[in-house]
Amino acid sequence: MADIKYFVFFDFEMLCSDKGMSYEMMEAIRLGAVKYDHETEKIDYFDQFIKPINTEPLSDFCKSLTGIQDEQLANANDFKAVFSDFLNWIGGMKKARYFSWSTSDLSRLRFDSISHEIPPGTIRKIENNYIDFQATFKKRVSKGNISVENALSLYHLPFIGEAHNPMYDAYNTLRIYLSFLNNPIESDFIMFKHFFNEEIEQKLINIENININLAEHLVKDSSMLVNQLRDTYRLKDAKKLLKPIKRIVEKYENIIVNRSGMFTKENIEYAELLKTLYHEVLTQYEEHYSYNSRIIIFHDHLLSSLNHKSHQ
Repeated sequence: MADIKYFVFFDFEMLCSDKGMSYEMMEAIRLGAVKYDHETEKIDYFDQFIKPINTEPLSDFCKSLTGIQDEQLANANDFKAVFSDFLNWIGGMKKARYFSWSTSDLSRLRFDSISHEIPPGTIRKIENNYIDFQATFKKRVSKGNISVENALSLYHLPFIGEAHNPMYDAYNTLRIYLSFLNNPIESDFIMFKHFFNEEIEQKLINIENININLAEHLVKDSSMLVNQLRDTYRLKDAKKLLKPIKRIVEKYENIIVNRSGMFTKENIEYAELLKTLYHEVLTQYEEHYSYNSRIIIFHDHLLSSLNHKSHQ
């Protein structure tokens, strides 16, 4: 973090059609961004229209969706000039970490930079310091991909600004990021509901009850895995178990990370046992597969620690 001064959140509006259009043809027509100085908490804004190579009039669908009119693009600079202004506005590419809500914006940047002969090394500087924040949020909070508006609502925040204005989309993504970054306990409360028990009553949402509920999930999942693995002898049946076990283990990854510090040592250790089990099962499967074996018997030591835990 020592070398990073700014967080830059960016978003593109693109050419679009209700009749279908390849992603390559969906040129950027507006670039919006916000720059957050994490030391001073000052926010700067960037918003420019982009004149595309395709000069055909915008479809009614695209005008309605983006709110952009043909004359705004006709009087705009091309992508290369707007991107140059964007870099000058950042004020030092290596001082920034870049974010967007899904990789589609980074993909758009790649495509249009090629069309406008922007040096690949310039784009790599952004790629090397880029975070798909939607993917991070999915992994750490929401479980599934959700919209910016829905992510805001998880923190009881309203959307600020105009819909489909990329500058406001970037600004609201920053607000989600700051909530995620600065409120780890609230984020883990939300995560628990999405990953473990979406039906849990609001009155039960406290740290003690969450850890009790979590322990119950751990016992249930570990007992199920122990029983399945003990009854598995054919290699092809073991292969079928790998993905379900991985999904269970990934569910507990946030418990092991414990961003908020709210999960008990016992629950973290239990979750780590499940993670260790998955990696050892995977290793045994790969070893048997390499020897063309059709039979697999999992060692008792793999199961004994989990079995002991589930009966405590």
